[in-house]
Amino acid sequence: MAQLSWAAPSAQALLAASDAVRNPDQSFGLINNLIEYRDGKQIDSSTLAVYARADRKTGQFRNLIRFVAPQRDAGKLLLKNGNDLWFFDPSSKASVRITPQQRLLGQAANGDVMTVNLAGDYDASIGAEEEIQDGERQKRASYRLDLTAKNNEVTYHRIEYWLDRNNSRPIKAKFYSNSDRLLKTAYYRHFQTSLGQERPTETVIIDGLDPKWITVMRLSDWAYREVPESWFQRDYLPRFNPEQAQ
Repeated sequence: MAQLSWAAPSAQALLAASDAVRNPDQSFGLINNLIEYRDGKQIDSSTLAVYARADRKTGQFRNLIRFVAPQRDAGKLLLKNGNDLWFFDPSSKASVRITPQQRLLGQAANGDVMTVNLAGDYDASIGAEEEIQDGERQKRASYRLDLTAKNNEVTYHRIEYWLDRNNSRPIKAKFYSNSDRLLKTAYYRHFQTSLGQERPTETVIIDGLDPKWITVMRLSDWAYREVPESWFQRDYLPRFNPEQAQ
């Protein structure tokens, strides 16, 4: 472990800078393709349309997520407004409160597919300056941030989060449960320019117990867009029209 330099920036500022790498600064939409692998073989997949808009008061993103594929899930919705998370099934017209920790597909939990500014949910400290291998097997000089949840509503109790020292890009993260069990490890890679910033377009998530159980999240079709306030109201979910979102 390298000694921290006197010129090391504040951990919270680094975390906020990393949030800006991952997330645009205004409302937007994208497509999230999830692919689950076991022992190197694809066993499941899902396609989600994500619509995100930051709350003016808190700076935290609110999300509406529409299931696009497979056909059995098409039209289902996830809504995150503040700390409230709801799942809506159009076949039953019922919305059910869920937790961000519940699994959506493979290693991806509900909270993993949401647009989140980590600096709003976690207190950060700089644990070390380290050279690590990134998701494309390149050596990177990094800061390791130790993140502690500000409340019990967030997806993970504790996160170890490695950022590139040169540009605050996320490199790697380890996510822990309340009992301090390693749940998963994630690598952020394939940076491409989207909405004015080079952002990670692929996240590889590896199970904490079984390294052969892997979920890949691929982000595409980034676009600035108006996301109506009505979309974030639970009562509106039964009236949501996918054609409005095209």
